[in-house]
Amino acid sequence: MKRVFTLLEAHLEEVVCCLALSIVATVVFLQVIMRYVFATALQWSEEVAAMGMVWAVYMGASLCVRERFHIRIMAGIMAFPRKITLVFVLIADACAAAYCVMMLIASWAYLSVLARFTSKTPSLGIDEFYPQSILVIGYGLILARLIQVYVIWAAGGANGIPGMRAEHEDLGEI
Repeated sequence: MKRVFTLLEAHLEEVVCCLALSIVATVVFLQVIMRYVFATALQWSEEVAAMGMVWAVYMGASLCVRERFHIRIMAGIMAFPRKITLVFVLIADACAAAYCVMMLIASWAYLSVLARFTSKTPSLGIDEFYPQSILVIGYGLILARLIQVYVIWAAGGANGIPGMRAEHEDLGEI
């Protein structure tokens, strides 16, 4: 069981992201074939592609937080002394965490409305609650990965910049 948890912790976002993007590519390709070869359309393909893209984006955002690849202007920040750089990173991450908490609260409220007043997607006819659950899942994972970066940083002695490898700190890049 521990091995499965470790594997999921290390690759969950990549697996879901790749699966979602594969579904998007397959469905869009199939739709093109249906339109231009068979002169008909698949009514459900746009919904599936949109849902897959949204899931890929949120999983990708979580992956970027875990790997510290998200948008930050580290080249400029790294020009400052180490302590000032650390303060900038801590403030930016605190703002990101606060935003995630705010979005988790709003997303939870939205999902509770969807749970009470069910609606179905137009083409697939599935309950909107399930594809929209990515909001809570995505922001929850992003926040969890951000916390994970700081737990690992603190366990390693809180040296350097949280989530950055030493070779990147020396070069001023991420």
